[in-house]
Amino acid sequence: MRYRRLRNSGLKVSEIALGGWLTLGGSVEEKTSIDLILKAFDAGINLFDMADVYSAGQSEVMLGKALKSLPREQVVVATKVRGRMHDGPFGAGLSKKHIIQACEASLKRLETDYIDLYQFHAPDPDTPLEESLEALDVLRYQGKILYAGVSNFNSDQILHAVSVAEAYGFPRVISSQPRYNMMQRSFEDEVAPACELKGIGNIIYSPLAQGILTGKYKTRGDYPPDSRAGTAAGKFMQDLLEQDTTWVTLDRLRSVAAETGMTLTQLALLWNLRLPVVTANIVGATKVSHLEEAIGTMKFPPLDHETLTMIERALAS
Repeated sequence: MRYRRLRNSGLKVSEIALGGWLTLGGSVEEKTSIDLILKAFDAGINLFDMADVYSAGQSEVMLGKALKSLPREQVVVATKVRGRMHDGPFGAGLSKKHIIQACEASLKRLETDYIDLYQFHAPDPDTPLEESLEALDVLRYQGKILYAGVSNFNSDQILHAVSVAEAYGFPRVISSQPRYNMMQRSFEDEVAPACELKGIGNIIYSPLAQGILTGKYKTRGDYPPDSRAGTAAGKFMQDLLEQDTTWVTLDRLRSVAAETGMTLTQLALLWNLRLPVVTANIVGATKVSHLEEAIGTMKFPPLDHETLTMIERALAS
């Protein structure tokens, strides 16, 4: 495994992270979920990314159970706050009241005393950012969180969060969690430059375009029964898989992967990591084989100029 600092922080995380969206404690039963976390750690993964809303808190529960068998000081526990956890005006959002209560609930599910990286899951237009960051300051003072991050923030929102934190002495935002992959590259336009400017590392979600870049989709309309393409969560995938250009691009990328001796999954993960502003890719897994393939990416060196050029040609419409 290789590790990178979250840019201007001292927090070093594995280039591959294991995430819990829709899988751990959700579509994956408890024993397998815990097994996946333990196998990931044994392979060198130290970053585990959850959220309180993932499977109604069960992804955090799974990580908490796994932590009992792991050296806590070597694990980077990341989770998020913002989504709706209960009814009423304080059941969601980034108000100070909700953040404090949500953090306490996450700590109980995780069965730990502190969260390494606590992230705003998305912006909250109903709450001043000053209030939200003040809540993190309280939690930091109490020793319940170590670092602060954001997810799904655009460049202006990231820069505003940095500015507010600097002005008030609130916890510095060290990480951003955007969607980024070969099929969705808007991250490169504004968010990446803003993070580069402010020394913020990016923990990428959906690096495989929700499974499109795994190579499992071979023919239009013929999707594996266990795939996400046939579910509501796969709406983005369904739209993309209806486009002729998608299939042309996938064929080209498979050829590039074959030339390098990698799977398409491994090529896609390494491609994201070509950018210094990208710190890690979050992968999901429902089977040990999925996890092993992602971890196998680390046996390959960073992509060279020739391979990167071939990929850009493959992605050109």
